[in-house]
Amino acid sequence: MKVILLERVEKLGSIGDTVTVKDGFARNFLLPRAKALRANAANLKVFEGRREEIEARNAEAKAEAGKVGETLDGSSYILIRQAGESGQLYGSVAGRDVADAVNAAGGKIDRSQVVLDRPIKTLGIHSVKVRLHAEVTINVNINIARSQDEAERQARGENVISSQFDEEREIAAEQAKDLLEGGAGQQDGLGTEH
Repeated sequence: MKVILLERVEKLGSIGDTVTVKDGFARNFLLPRAKALRANAANLKVFEGRREEIEARNAEAKAEAGKVGETLDGSSYILIRQAGESGQLYGSVAGRDVADAVNAAGGKIDRSQVVLDRPIKTLGIHSVKVRLHAEVTINVNINIARSQDEAERQARGENVISSQFDEEREIAAEQAKDLLEGGAGQQDGLGTEH
């Protein structure tokens, strides 16, 4: 199906382009969301009559998204989640969770603007793309940790999973050293006969 784009659509084109797309994509996405019109003579005349208005509205929306993007770009948010010893989350962090964290901190984004290729399933600091407008994309950092203290340690650059294993190894080494130096199993001369 041929359509006339009313806004820039990634991987398709920009305002005013006439493109051929699959029928289902046009009927289920582009047309209901007013991102395109069917390409016929009547709609082409309507579009040409409203072209300046459409472009002005797009420029205004892009400028507004740019202002919001300046305040949010590069900002960090902390999410506290349950996780196993190896850093695997008991569940995952999806776009809705990212949008809720940003909105709770005073930002204003919709969960459909969060671009995640796949859900986040591990502890750590993850960079997440947020598409505020078809032409404005920013990155926010999501710090996923088991506690506030752990989140602060991760923010300083510490790998909390490997440091946890290092601490456990040190404790085990100290315990083994105590056993060898005179701990369990050795008699100290009190119960022996001469």
